[in-house]
Formats: sequence, C-alpha cells, structure tokens
Amino acid sequence: MAEIIRTENLRYAYPVEEGETPVYALRGVDLGIARGSFVVVLGHNGSGKSTLAKMLNAVLVPTEGSVLVEGMDTADERLLLAIRQRVGMVFQNPDNQIVANVVEEDVAFAPENLGVPPEEIRRRVDEALKAVGMSEFTTHAPHLLSGGQKQRIAIAGVLAMEPECIVLDEATAMLDPVGRREVLATVHRLNREKGMTVVLITHHMNEAEEADRVVVMDDGAVVMDGSPKEVFTQVEPLRSLGLTVPDTVDLLDRLRHHGVEVPLDALRVEECADAIAAALQ
Repeated sequence: MAEIIRTENLRYAYPVEEGETPVYALRGVDLGIARGSFVVVLGHNGSGKSTLAKMLNAVLVPTEGSVLVEGMDTADERLLLAIRQRVGMVFQNPDNQIVANVVEEDVAFAPENLGVPPEEIRRRVDEALKAVGMSEFTTHAPHLLSGGQKQRIAIAGVLAMEPECIVLDEATAMLDPVGRREVLATVHRLNREKGMTVVLITHHMNEAEEADRVVVMDDGAVVMDGSPKEVFTQVEPLRSLGLTVPDTVDLLDRLRHHGVEVPLDALRVEECADAIAAALQ
C-alpha cells in the first residue's frame, strides 16, 4: 500500500537557552504511514508521541532528518499550505480549536481562509457536519455543547478542509467515556467509509484495539510496531514501559498466571468471553 507520510531519521530538540544542551524529544524515528490505514501511537507522557503528531503537518519541523507528506518536505515553507490541506490536526482541547459563535461558521472558518468559493464552502460544511453526526446542530452555539460534541465539531472543521489524513493528538483525553466513544466511532467511520488515513495519538489502550497498526514510543523512539494482537500480547515489555494493556488482555494474563490455558490475543470482549468459556469447559 502506498505511503501518505514518511519520516526518515526524524530527530527533534525543543529550543533551549544559549549554552544549554539540547534535549531530544524524538531520536531517529523512521515511520511510514500507509494511505487509508488506521494507526494508533501509544506511549506514556514524555515518550515523544505528541511531538511526533505535531511533525506530521508541520506544526513543528525536524531538527534533523525529514518528514515527507506525499513526497513534500515539511521543512519547505512554500509547501506548508499544501501539506496542511492534506494532513489535518485535532488537538486535545476542543475549546482551543473552536473560533466562532455558531457551529456552521466554525466549520466554515478554515475553508474560508483557504479561499474556497462560498457555494463550495456550504457543501463542505454540510458534508462535514453530516460525517460527524452533528447536522442538527448547525445553528447552535458551540460553547453550549458537550465535550464530545465540541470535539466532533472540531473534527468537522478539519474535514471541511478535505484532508486525506487526520491526526488526533490526545483528542479524547479530556472527554468522558460517552464523548470518547462518540469521537472514536466518528473517526472509525471516516476511515472505513471515506478511506481517510487516521493517526490517533493516545494513552488509552482500549482505543487501539480496532486499529490496523499500533506504534509504541518510549524516550523519543519507536520500540514496538505491529498489529494490536502482536503488540498487546507483549504484556511484560509493555508494563516495563509503564504502560497497561487492554482490560481483556489483562484478565487473560491474570488467568494464565493462575494456570488457566487461555490465549492472550483475544482482544475484543466477545473473543475474550469465548476464550474463557472454552478454557473452563
């Protein structure tokens, strides 16, 4: 499958005072993101995952190495608009991305700034709100919506730019479980129905169960990379990184320690229940 994003020997150090030693947040990350894939990036605080997210649409540019979006180098300022039209970002706090007092005006903000004709903006706003299940809130005030609804409006604002890839940087971190489910269902549907590439940065293990691929970061480097089943069956290595595993895997691992022969790769609740029932027969 063709790649939409490629990082090569990506290193990044946040600016320091003159004479101080730079501290690298990313240390030689080589990563290819396949077009149309759903990739989850996991890691504890300080692992470099949010820094990586900001690299993917040139919020930050490399200290060393490169990030290529459809072959375009993010370090080339002349390509910045084209890159951000292809890779949209949704951040942790939706209040920081909502800029208007009416939902439809907020969603229209980015395409208006891109110079999109008015009739095309109308089509994009309607389609984006429909895609996130918020069509009936067109004339509502965003600040009166729930956290999950606000985040869906923020996603609609990005969708109105018609990107090929959407990066969600801890976009569910401030939401309650209902809001988290709403947002995840939305991005999974966009990936499935529109073929949109999704990169989800999170510390919630259960959000990674349905991904095509899980990338685990630690100390600015990729330390695991594979399917959810390949990654989450490495229970002890994950715990040594200060990470948990999905609840299902944790339960299966506990049963194994008590002598019950169950597989560790039954990630989904139904699979887990079936595996336990079969083992106890």
